[in-house]
Amino acid sequence: MTEYPHLLAPLDLGHVTLKNRVIMGSMHTGLEETKDWDRVAEFYATRARGGAGLMVTGGMAPNPEGGVFPGAAGLYTAQDITNHRHVTDRVHDAGGLIAMQVLHAGRYAYSPDCVAPSPVKAPIAPFTPRELDEPGIEKQIADIVTAAARAREAGYDGVEIMGSEGYFINQFLVRHTNKRTDRWGGPYENRMRLPLEIVRRARAAVGPDFILIYRLSMIDLVPEGSTFDEVVQLARAVEDAGADIINTGIGWHEARVPTIATSVPRAAFTWVTKKLMGKVGIPVITSNRINTPDVAERVLADGCADMVSMARPFLADADFVKKAADGRAATIAPCIACNQACLDHTFSGKVSTCLVNPRACYETELAITPTERPKSVGIVGAGPAGLAAAITAAERGHNVTLFDRATRIGGQLNMAREIPGKEEFHGLVAWYETMLAEHGVRLKLGREVGAEDVAGFDEVIVATGVVPRDPGIPGQHAPNVLSYIDVLTGKAPVGEQVAIVGAGGIGFDVAEFLVQDRPSPTEDLDEWKEEWGVGDPEETPGGLAPEGPRPEAPAHRVTLLQRKAERPGKRLGKTTGWIHRAALRMKQVEMRSGVTYERIDDTGLHISHGETGENPEVIAADTIVLCAGQLSERSLADALEARGITPHVIGGADVAAELDAKRAIDQGTRLAAML
Repeated sequence: MTEYPHLLAPLDLGHVTLKNRVIMGSMHTGLEETKDWDRVAEFYATRARGGAGLMVTGGMAPNPEGGVFPGAAGLYTAQDITNHRHVTDRVHDAGGLIAMQVLHAGRYAYSPDCVAPSPVKAPIAPFTPRELDEPGIEKQIADIVTAAARAREAGYDGVEIMGSEGYFINQFLVRHTNKRTDRWGGPYENRMRLPLEIVRRARAAVGPDFILIYRLSMIDLVPEGSTFDEVVQLARAVEDAGADIINTGIGWHEARVPTIATSVPRAAFTWVTKKLMGKVGIPVITSNRINTPDVAERVLADGCADMVSMARPFLADADFVKKAADGRAATIAPCIACNQACLDHTFSGKVSTCLVNPRACYETELAITPTERPKSVGIVGAGPAGLAAAITAAERGHNVTLFDRATRIGGQLNMAREIPGKEEFHGLVAWYETMLAEHGVRLKLGREVGAEDVAGFDEVIVATGVVPRDPGIPGQHAPNVLSYIDVLTGKAPVGEQVAIVGAGGIGFDVAEFLVQDRPSPTEDLDEWKEEWGVGDPEETPGGLAPEGPRPEAPAHRVTLLQRKAERPGKRLGKTTGWIHRAALRMKQVEMRSGVTYERIDDTGLHISHGETGENPEVIAADTIVLCAGQLSERSLADALEARGITPHVIGGADVAAELDAKRAIDQGTRLAAML
């Protein structure tokens, strides 16, 4: 008897049966743009072997003007079809099914050639689109249908028509972007003409025995978005036009509500999909922040959907479904929804990967193979770099001992998981504990480690992390001055008014820690919806609450300061920085930049502005928290080198950048793969 009877149940679509209720959702990885088709094929085949019932590719452009960026992948030529056939053959050999997503970016395209229903510029794109005339609309429909037909020719088992997230089709559906007065605009029957024409013609082009998914925006989260009656009307019409499945889209990319970041509660939008259940006769898929088999099973058991879509969890662990089916769910590497290596890479033009799993999208490059010469490996530091190295080395067959002065593993991850909105880090640390035991790593915790303790190992890895940088502010040793470590570990009380020195990632984390009472809204969906202004789409078009965001009052009054004369938080994650900035603004955090720290005394933090100390002022504060960066902790590495032993130095001990688990885990994994 399986623990997940709903999740692992097959689904008969008539012409094909899916072996379970899990779709690996579409995500743009940038792999197709590398033109290394063996690499693309292995990425998908690995996940087919891992048990996904159906996979959907990243968005393939139907024509150059519809590409998200110039040169975006698509199926334009006979050679493109041959290249994609390499992928589909590999997936089928691995026992999987794969559909191709057809995505037209519309006004979201980073190209001066972008087109849309109306010349309304997107706030997240640089160009004002060209308004399409009647022949132009016909060309776009024809190109999307041609792409679907080519997908079948390339061996795909289906296509997904991307009609959500604010892309081209979605832009026709709402008055927010469709200002037309012809037969493609105005009343909803006109505005939904485009998706229905596309689905109807695509079905005719691909035939009846081919999966056709329509990705429908269930809640736009933008002004003048669709009403829920319109969503239901479109869903029924799409079904009648020939769709086999309706997949869920949540929020436009320009929406000022987070939808997939780690601070979003798990399964936060499944209640929206549940509203559609019973109103159409084809399967409905729910999505967003479903990252464990238990969450997925509960969503299906509660009748929220017929299937679940998980995208980034398959970056974190390609064997997600297989492990769940084998009763090994605790060994599934968790997606923590950090966005650092996936979406941040995508929107920076880099190939995506995963903070937790650096092999994602690098399957042909980063091989974890059994060693032919097992060694004794001593690793000092049980933070992310040391943990990644320990597990990878042990998995390969090395004899690994992991040391740390702390009494528990995790290192800086233990502070990260104290931040409201970063509760997923609890699961990451728990997974590391499971995998250390799974691979037989010996743990020696709770004591200082000297050079003599590790001198006898064949290989020594130093992952001792960082120490806080001393900002050298006169008066910083006063009792009312704390380090970020003191605050996040609860070693000292914090006053009502707080000044934070340093507005990097740590400064923002500390600010969020201080302004938010526990438990955080991430643990309470109703509170989270109220904080971000998410309403019921049955009551308000687009699902934005009429009264807007209503956060609770801040637990502390915080001023966040930095030396750099730039916007605080500018260097935070490309796709999540805005969330952190918005969250602190809602909590009335004052952010100051371009300041010089003069001194600290009983009245607070004295600052000035500019290189000549202009406009001196005092930031009144009961507590000053120092978040002024880090330095590498290299004392053990230096001691080993003094004894003639050359250790491998990784993570923060190697480079003391902002707390960067992505780099640390990647470095630890790659080192251990080569030992």
